[in-house]
Amino acid sequence: MSNAPLNSGRRRFLTATTAVVGGLGTVAVAVPFIKSWNPSAKAKAAGAPVEVDIGKLDDGQMVRVEWRGKPVWVVKRPESTVNALKEVDDQLADPASSVEQQPAYAQNAYRSIKPEYFVAVGICTHLGCSPTYLPDSFSEQVQGVKSGFFCPCHGSKFDMAGRVFSGVPAPYNLVIPRHMYLSDSRIIIGVDEEGEA
Repeated sequence: MSNAPLNSGRRRFLTATTAVVGGLGTVAVAVPFIKSWNPSAKAKAAGAPVEVDIGKLDDGQMVRVEWRGKPVWVVKRPESTVNALKEVDDQLADPASSVEQQPAYAQNAYRSIKPEYFVAVGICTHLGCSPTYLPDSFSEQVQGVKSGFFCPCHGSKFDMAGRVFSGVPAPYNLVIPRHMYLSDSRIIIGVDEEGEA
């Protein structure tokens, strides 16, 4: 046993200092670790809603945007195309869009909020290929499709409302993402009145 006098004040100081330094070290290690759980800015941007200017679209014109790493089509359908949608109902696998591939507000004959604008994820429901857009002005028809979308990979066909024709490999209509109109010339994809998709 040492004959040195005990300095309880010094011992308390050293104990408190060690505890503080240890606590700061724990915080210094924990902060980056916890931050790593949050999605990166790139990941947030990839899933973020996308605004689209549709004010300059002419009849029959399509604009492609990317949302969540997927192509999304926005097509301005001419009135003649909108009126012709009913003509192919008897050739479609799901003309009433009974299978939920769209929000409730797009479960109609046009599969859209406004009949003249069609918004869809541009991925075939068969194996994930990206179909080709066939506007009314397209000179060659693909097996009876006057206008619509044709997937050259396996031959799936969709009308101008993204409804799949019967007897093709694709089992479902094209997916309609959540979207809403911010004005007459702007829409936002990936969010609607109910929130984000």
